[in-house]
Amino acid sequence: MKKFILAALAIMTIGCTAQAQAYKNSRYYNQRTGHLDYSRRPGTGLYQSGENYYGLRIGPSFSTVNSDDKTLDGGNAQTGLNVGAVVGIALSDRAPVFFETGLYYTEKGGKKKLDDGKKMTYDLNYLEVPLTVKYAYPIDDHFSIQPFAGGYLACGVGGKIKNYREREADPSFSSDRFKRFDGGLRLGCGVAYDMFYADLTYDVGLANICHDEFDTSHNGCLTLNFGVNF
Repeated sequence: MKKFILAALAIMTIGCTAQAQAYKNSRYYNQRTGHLDYSRRPGTGLYQSGENYYGLRIGPSFSTVNSDDKTLDGGNAQTGLNVGAVVGIALSDRAPVFFETGLYYTEKGGKKKLDDGKKMTYDLNYLEVPLTVKYAYPIDDHFSIQPFAGGYLACGVGGKIKNYREREADPSFSSDRFKRFDGGLRLGCGVAYDMFYADLTYDVGLANICHDEFDTSHNGCLTLNFGVNF
């Protein structure tokens, strides 16, 4: 995991360097102010022309997995990593409305305390595709608020269920534990200052990821993302 985090940070560093070099080539670059301007389209009125944007994201996730099956119930939050890349596709030439999608690696799951004070942890690692609509509301030439709503689809790619009392670790995704595929609602709000971006996102898992139809298990996840747009 440490190697993955270091690799993700290295990719983000390289990406930020490349984006900084391309800063002045952005369609949002305002030559008069020397900054990115999301609020105006040069010479044509109030809004930017309908063009796409791209971005990189990284940040912590705080997740739970709630289940009717007591052996799979991790109702206490645990922290993981969220890292990915996005593209925003303009939906209008007259307003800053975008359809945002991309690909994330997200660590979800949960944990609980056992009777003897030991714990169990549920690591559910996913590749996720966000499917959201975003509106970039301009505050001034540099700052914008960007609420968004939509959904997500996810496929489990790894993770372990660890019982620290028994010192046992088993795969999270199997026929008698969790299903791999997940999906649900995504709500959040972002803020942007020139090329820099941050958002707070909450995922509500709607898919039953429990191994059978007699019990239900659902993910919940709060994510704090930081990144850049270009």
